[in-house]
Amino acid sequence: MPAPLGAPGFGLYVHWPFCAAKCPYCDFNSHVVAGVDHALWARSLVREMEHMASFQGGGPLTSIFFGGGTPSLMDPRTVDMIVSAADRLWGLADNAEITLEANPTSVEAEKFAGFRAAGVNRLSIGIQALNDKDLKALGRLHSVAEALAAYELARSTFPRVSFDLIYARAGQTPEAWEAELAQALRLAADHLSLYQLTLEPGTPFHALHEKGALVVPDEDASAEMYEMTQSLCEGAGLPAYEVSNHAAPGAESRHNLTYWRLGDYVGVGPGAHGRLTIAGKRFATDTVLAPEAWLKAVQDTGHGIHQSTEVSKPSCGEEYLMMSLRLSEGMSLARFEDLSGAAFDMALAQDLIDGGLLERQDDRLCATSAGRPVLNALIGKLLA
Repeated sequence: MPAPLGAPGFGLYVHWPFCAAKCPYCDFNSHVVAGVDHALWARSLVREMEHMASFQGGGPLTSIFFGGGTPSLMDPRTVDMIVSAADRLWGLADNAEITLEANPTSVEAEKFAGFRAAGVNRLSIGIQALNDKDLKALGRLHSVAEALAAYELARSTFPRVSFDLIYARAGQTPEAWEAELAQALRLAADHLSLYQLTLEPGTPFHALHEKGALVVPDEDASAEMYEMTQSLCEGAGLPAYEVSNHAAPGAESRHNLTYWRLGDYVGVGPGAHGRLTIAGKRFATDTVLAPEAWLKAVQDTGHGIHQSTEVSKPSCGEEYLMMSLRLSEGMSLARFEDLSGAAFDMALAQDLIDGGLLERQDDRLCATSAGRPVLNALIGKLLA
């Protein structure tokens, strides 16, 4: 049976766009700058939150997520101001999840106590690899020793801690990944994010790969690593609740579940996206991408919204299908109908069900273990 279907929730995403260095695989909106006026950025983020709350005052917030960039470069006082403003503007649910992404350098680790005092109760650490050679190749500034020390400090500071690893890295074999994943599972608390390396256009890694200077595992080896990941994590009590995310039951990222369940969330900061329901209509918002341009827009107008677009009901249904099928709990047919205004046409899925790639469980349509590795193709057929 699929996992129980939970409520979508209501979240706040705060984008901190600054990093100490740009990783060669990263295509996120992140920037390396000489210095940051933390007080100015704190005031500006709060000001944009106030603007968002002026037309979306519903609450309370079930989650706040500080993403980036590298949010652990923030001044803890900035985090405190934002959490306090969020509580003032929308209210915080009693069990609100407040996550901050961190890099495990010693300088940032020293801030952990300040982040905890500001209300952060979940830390997500970007370890990415458990050997120094690969960390260097990935452009990371920390060593394995620094990562493990930061992780142990985080576990003693925050109620919930997760960390990320990237696999199918250049030169990595399935045997090497098996050993690394086994080490990760011995270390893990109750959540792991395990991403297969993707070569995004416009990144240095993509350019090197195009030139033949970066060789990654082939399709068969990558598939073997994926299957191994599912099996080992399941056996360790951290099954996949989403394609790349593994958790003990109840330890799933509630904020990310809001995205995948197509809940509402406010997005503030440069390049942040949001999804808001206002007067029965759903809107997609996005803010100005460049940090300095966003900052000027907020100073001039009180917000950095670049555009706000009404999302049609059929598009809502399509978006829900794309997001929810990533989850082990699958897609609720009743929620699809509520969002899209029309019942899901099961005839579109019948061939995939007959082929063992999808299954229907009462109100739920789910990808099977055979279907998850080819999920993008399945979704493409359902939306064709």
